[in-house]
Amino acid sequence: MATRLAPSARLETAIDELLADGIRDGEKLAEVGRLGARLVLQKALEEEVSEFLKRSRYQRTASARGSRNGVRPRQLQTGEGELEIAVPQLRNAAERFVSQVLPDSRTALRTKPLETLIVGAYVRGLSDRDIEALMAEAGLGTVSKSTVSQICRQLRSRYQAFRARSLAEVDLLVLFLDAIYLPTRPSGAKEGVLVAWGYTRDGTRVLLDVCLGQRERHEDWLDLGRALTRRGLRPPALVVTDGAPGLVRAVDELWPGADRQRCAVHRLRNILAKLPKDQALHERIRKAYWAALDEAEDPRDAENRLRGLVAELERPYPSAAACLADDLPALTVHLRYPGRLRRRLRSTNLLERSLEEVRRRTKVIGRFPGETSCLSLCWAVLDCFITGARGLGLTELERQELSRIQLPQQRHENIA
Repeated sequence: MATRLAPSARLETAIDELLADGIRDGEKLAEVGRLGARLVLQKALEEEVSEFLKRSRYQRTASARGSRNGVRPRQLQTGEGELEIAVPQLRNAAERFVSQVLPDSRTALRTKPLETLIVGAYVRGLSDRDIEALMAEAGLGTVSKSTVSQICRQLRSRYQAFRARSLAEVDLLVLFLDAIYLPTRPSGAKEGVLVAWGYTRDGTRVLLDVCLGQRERHEDWLDLGRALTRRGLRPPALVVTDGAPGLVRAVDELWPGADRQRCAVHRLRNILAKLPKDQALHERIRKAYWAALDEAEDPRDAENRLRGLVAELERPYPSAAACLADDLPALTVHLRYPGRLRRRLRSTNLLERSLEEVRRRTKVIGRFPGETSCLSLCWAVLDCFITGARGLGLTELERQELSRIQLPQQRHENIA
């Protein structure tokens, strides 16, 4: 049965399997890119053959100009090694088939223009002139506009389905919220793309939303949270954010019974920015800060240790001391949770790394033609990183410990 599948279908399966196995590093994401490059070329070649024969695979027509007779592998040379394409073999054709898509055997494929072509196709489609220029730079022939448009439509449809799906079955333990600023339109200032993801109570990662937030205002975060609630998401036990005032206010309004953890990494950066540029001083404060969090037994212990650091900074560096003292209890909330998980729950670092990957991959686009294109690409990259990555790997003892942590609704009722 596998031999009856088109080579492009087998590539799609390979990509699905790689994503299902999890994207844990840049090398795996690069492999997805290489398979994607092969897929675009393979689909373009198969479409070119169908047009030449006047028939699709296994279709019988009176106007057919020949038939397929298996495939042969063809190695395309690139700057990063070889790409293998399955070239259809034809029989009973009235004339010799010569592909206009693949370069000749003496031409090395330039991967950067091809990457740009693939990314552009996925997020916005490309004009005929764009395609011709990029294909020429890559050393390729002509890819059909219908192939590019089909890929583009598929991605946008998947993004829209992602934003419409029900979240009623998601039993969320922790919710991470952050934003990235990108040039979402042909002109004007950059706008915020808001991202929500989390860990479920069984330790699985889940990407929840990717949406436009303009300037990351309080109202923008409220809209995101209300949309999650309308889709059925129950309140999380813990919400982790940076210190953006609008975001903090929105979290307190949306999930008043949840624990709110202030990102410990962001807070340390803010403190160091208010100190003199003295490497030895920075290293000493950094060590004292992390020691207070790492060695504490519980939130109260950590808060007392950090207040000692505030007192140490208060006279020589009052601005740094005030920065550390602000919203101090929110820095220690993660200590209510199982010990092995605490470092995972005290910062938005993983989301930041994912957003940096978004930033790196959007550089080849420059400015986007509109928000839909921008959001589709952001979602595609984050979907690879977050939903396919390793979860918390909870032990049975940790599951029992987490089950004893009150749900936000219960905690809010007890407070009331």
